[in-house]
Amino acid sequence: MQNMQEATAQVLERPDTDPSLSQINTTALMGLGASSGLLLAACGGGASSGLSTGNATSAPVAPITDAQASRFLAQASVGATRAEMAKVQSSGYAAWIDAQIAMPQSTTRWSWLKANSFDAAANIFTQNGFDSVAWYKLITSPDTLRQRVTHALAEIIVVGIDGLTGSGWQAFAAANYLDVLEANAFGNYRTLLQAVTMTTAMGQYLTYVGSTKANPKIDSLPDENYARELMQLFTVGLLTLNPDGTPVTVNGANQETYTLNDITGLARIFTGWNFDLSTSNTTTPDFHQRPLTQVASRHETGASTFLGSTVPAGLDGAHSLSAALDIIFAHPNVAPFISRQLIQRMVTSNPSPAYVQRIAAVFSNDGNGVRGNLAAVVKALLLDDEARNSTTLTNPQCGKLREPINRFLSWARAYNVASTSNLWNVGNTSDPATRLGQSPLRSGSVFNFFRPGYVPPNTSIANASLVAPEFQITNESTVVGYVNFMQRMISKGNTDIVPDYSTLTPLAATPTALLAEINTVVAAGQLSDATITALATAISSMPNGTDVAAANRIYAALTLVFAAPEYIVQK
Repeated sequence: MQNMQEATAQVLERPDTDPSLSQINTTALMGLGASSGLLLAACGGGASSGLSTGNATSAPVAPITDAQASRFLAQASVGATRAEMAKVQSSGYAAWIDAQIAMPQSTTRWSWLKANSFDAAANIFTQNGFDSVAWYKLITSPDTLRQRVTHALAEIIVVGIDGLTGSGWQAFAAANYLDVLEANAFGNYRTLLQAVTMTTAMGQYLTYVGSTKANPKIDSLPDENYARELMQLFTVGLLTLNPDGTPVTVNGANQETYTLNDITGLARIFTGWNFDLSTSNTTTPDFHQRPLTQVASRHETGASTFLGSTVPAGLDGAHSLSAALDIIFAHPNVAPFISRQLIQRMVTSNPSPAYVQRIAAVFSNDGNGVRGNLAAVVKALLLDDEARNSTTLTNPQCGKLREPINRFLSWARAYNVASTSNLWNVGNTSDPATRLGQSPLRSGSVFNFFRPGYVPPNTSIANASLVAPEFQITNESTVVGYVNFMQRMISKGNTDIVPDYSTLTPLAATPTALLAEINTVVAAGQLSDATITALATAISSMPNGTDVAAANRIYAALTLVFAAPEYIVQK
């Protein structure tokens, strides 16, 4: 933790930071004491409660406090606001989830790109418009739970825009992919698998567009990329799992889920697929919104065997694909494998096996005999005792590192960020040295920005046999880049992205009140009294009494909270 403290102090002393921050006694930050245990990003134990299946009553017995509402929204939304907190408090957790699930989808990314003329011919071989529409949706969409789940799914079933090359219109291919994830975020996982398989984005990214049946004359074989990653990353994983997500062992040895022969067998299914250019060609982006189509002469019609089952010979491409996805979806690994990752993305990095098993049970059967009901799964994982019980707040092995995208969105949502141009010029925030080190749909590989099983080497996390996925993109350099970027955004350094601090302005003269409000909405009250005191002392040393001085105090308070370890760890 000392590294993060030192990086924060360094960024406050750097000449490129806002002058208001140079007035702060940076040594006060060194008292923010957070041991590595605070960042264990893990949660073990916890028993089921009446909330665990998602069939809870509409509100708990005790009133939901501001801090509880904010903490819930840290897990269930892309950023808490006072208005959304009030809705949670008024309706209760379960009813709020139900209302979010029932909420109509907002404008699609595809429609936004079209409306803003990004389908002009000049954009054919560019990514123009994508970052704008990705941030627009995340920052403004009222269906905040759907956006959170869409983002989680995009980090499980991964496509990266930089890999969508060769056909043009990358922004539209990527936008359509996110639209497909969003449309199925509360649907069925089996339906989602079919939908993403048929997107041009996935077909390009994992290279099965144009894959053809084996041809011994030229020694060609079907492309195996998608077959491999579909099993390894999107459905069953590498190891055979128990219902609670722990590996099955035989004589102490883990058991592999599939072999190279399974990959080879499944790859035969993904032959013959190509872009549908029946009604338009590649001079417009429209083909990216249509599902892939079959070229029968290129499809392998022989039997395909994998995962102990066989798709019979003689089926056409569409029917063999459906049969193959049915086989994969029925595998017992899918429920714990996907449930655990959704918990990791939304609640905690190391859910207990009991937590995983409870959610996997809902995945397997939503109570109405339906397997793969994502709405039921999401509701169950958010209402589970391990997510809602306040005792986990004091457990150093509970929680997760907030990924940089979610930290930025927490600020943008809390302070009603608007775009003066309506083009949402946040840009590509991938640069770890100067920006967030992460940007929507810009993972460098199919393995996401970070692996679900990542263990930071030579740490107490590793010594405790825990994982901390987000630490894979966290180091001294990225911390400095993140804090500098947030400071610039917070202090209105981006003239197109404008926050509304009207709720904070009346509090600027009283640092403890200012920090208390930010702590409640942004950090769910997780900043300790000692941290608040240290920050208040620093801000009190700054000038007061003018509009400029008040603004500088607000900028400093927000920057320091967003840099605080107690905020960066979501409990």
